[in-house]
Amino acid sequence: MNPPLLVGLLVGILAAIMGVGGGFIMVPAMIYLLGMPTKVVVGTSLFQIIFVTGFATLLHATTNFTVDMMLAVLLLVGGVVGAQIGTRIGVKMKAEQLRILLAIMVLAVCGRLALDLLLQPAELYSIGTGGGH
Repeated sequence: MNPPLLVGLLVGILAAIMGVGGGFIMVPAMIYLLGMPTKVVVGTSLFQIIFVTGFATLLHATTNFTVDMMLAVLLLVGGVVGAQIGTRIGVKMKAEQLRILLAIMVLAVCGRLALDLLLQPAELYSIGTGGGH
């Protein structure tokens, strides 16, 4: 099995188990395991995520009927605007700076997960209405 396919398979399994986006694991894997240039990794990861998120959204919409269209539109608009800003900033940065920002983001997420494991929530159980009822 070729390395990129193996990395993609492992990232898909880890992302599904841990509930994090595939790019969060895929970007470091492509940089450090496959040795790809950082600026190429960013575009490759975003291109791959388009298909994964599109397929997951389609499955949720057809099987669970759990897609909030207004929220989806807001997220799409925010994502498009954020991608434009991020692209302009990313072009001006060095690959090492992008790696440092990625490392800071990974550490921040790990810290938040560790904090959530240690702190007891204010309300352990709550009853709420689902589906906007």
